[in-house]
Amino acid sequence: MDALCPSHPKPESMIPFLDLKAQYRSIKPDILASIERTLDSTQFVLGDEVRLFEEEFAAYCASTNGVGVNNGTSAIQLALLAAGIGPGDEVITVAHTFVATVAAILYTGAQPVLVDIDPDSYTMDPAQLRGAITSRTKAILPVHLYGQPADMDPILAIAREHGLIVLEDAAQAHGGEYKGKRCGSLGDMAAFSFYPGKNLGAYGEGGMVVTGRADFAKTVRMLRDWGQEKKYHHVLRGFNARLEGIQGAVLRVKLRHLEKWTELRRERARQYRQLLTGLPRVILPKEYPDRRHVFHVYVVRVDDREQFMKFLLERGVQTAIHYPYPVHTLPAYADLGFGPGDFPVAERVASEVVSLPMYPELGADQVEKVAEVVREWAQD
Repeated sequence: MDALCPSHPKPESMIPFLDLKAQYRSIKPDILASIERTLDSTQFVLGDEVRLFEEEFAAYCASTNGVGVNNGTSAIQLALLAAGIGPGDEVITVAHTFVATVAAILYTGAQPVLVDIDPDSYTMDPAQLRGAITSRTKAILPVHLYGQPADMDPILAIAREHGLIVLEDAAQAHGGEYKGKRCGSLGDMAAFSFYPGKNLGAYGEGGMVVTGRADFAKTVRMLRDWGQEKKYHHVLRGFNARLEGIQGAVLRVKLRHLEKWTELRRERARQYRQLLTGLPRVILPKEYPDRRHVFHVYVVRVDDREQFMKFLLERGVQTAIHYPYPVHTLPAYADLGFGPGDFPVAERVASEVVSLPMYPELGADQVEKVAEVVREWAQD
């Protein structure tokens, strides 16, 4: 009987937060052909499919060099190392992000320095930057969170003034744009993730460093492959961080669909905005006329998150949280030297954010159902 109870909707009536199966079904023949081609070639690590994907994705980002790696965290770590960042250096990033952003800085031996976020975009607040710069600062690491590009002009201006490297954490911003320029081409380097749930997701793990600088690209290529300049000639102390051939092949297929999928995400976001604007107790994501938000997730803010998520789930709508705790409040990062109250905007936002269903295959009727339930909650 529980399966028929309104508080326990049937699985088939549930609107999932994410549906990777739907996307796979739509491109299955091409995916299987690309995998078979890679298996026949026996180029299982790096190889032609990875090389071609590197070229194609760099071009998509309006840049000149792409270096495929095993995940997005490695992309940040190796990019920082390629820029010469290590022990004794400081890298400025945000308190509200996935922990990998901060972890990758620590992996280089450098010290993360956190700043607060803008209350509307949820990305780095440029006004906080100057006060965080010291003589040890070597890089700024803005995060294009949720698919929203950070406000890059003032960040870049401050970086140039102080001679700092700018590395974009673009793990959630494939195809995002800032003032007509693609994410991945805005700073000195950019780090992308191809985790399966990303806008461009592998069928496993994957990442890439994109840069217009050939010297940085050359160093990252060596670092990802044990520091080799050529086979068995180890110039640097590198890592095993290579992208697999099958992932390169899969991502090449999916890249051809990325613009269509992005526009579908943006259309669903427009629909959410039309249906939810003006509701009490619900803050919608802000869109800027000079930025292309690619809606990796559709994040709203509510005043009672636990009750909101329970209410939606009981009515057949799955939700998620990205991210419930600012990095400086997590036990694993307590030694960074920050504490509760240091970044009030990040702390407030993190306590209120909820991600509604968002993926290219999400139907207009499903968005209407989600919005109907959200309206019911807000007006209750």
